[in-house]
Amino acid sequence: MKQVIDLETFSKSLSDKGYNGYFHTQSAHPGRLKESISDYLESCQKGKEVFSNSEFTVTGYLKWTGDEHPRIECRMRVKHENGNFELQKMEITQKDQFGQLLKQSKLENLSVDTMPKASEAIAMVSDVIEQETVPARRHFKL
Repeated sequence: MKQVIDLETFSKSLSDKGYNGYFHTQSAHPGRLKESISDYLESCQKGKEVFSNSEFTVTGYLKWTGDEHPRIECRMRVKHENGNFELQKMEITQKDQFGQLLKQSKLENLSVDTMPKASEAIAMVSDVIEQETVPARRHFKL
């Protein structure tokens, strides 16, 4: 299900779902989601960036605990036409400290309403192993 919305609504909807960190649009233009996309579109209007196929990529970290630990990244493919934004694809990846891919999940045919919350996206690629706790014996032998 496709949903076309303006930048304000697009960024607010993603922020409400937990995507409230810093992003890069087309591997440049760092900032919060709305700032990053606005910066990119402004650069396109000034001729500093080439705007092709009316689509662009927005990338950000969903989980970052330092250089020594694995990280979870989110890459979204967004379509932009006539001031409206439509989410196309989403790729969630977990990489180790060296940038090697550990786990990946690709989602297509998304809308802002059907995309997972940030916590759900993290759970898709996390290696959380649930351990079953065994009750300890608390009896004393005489």
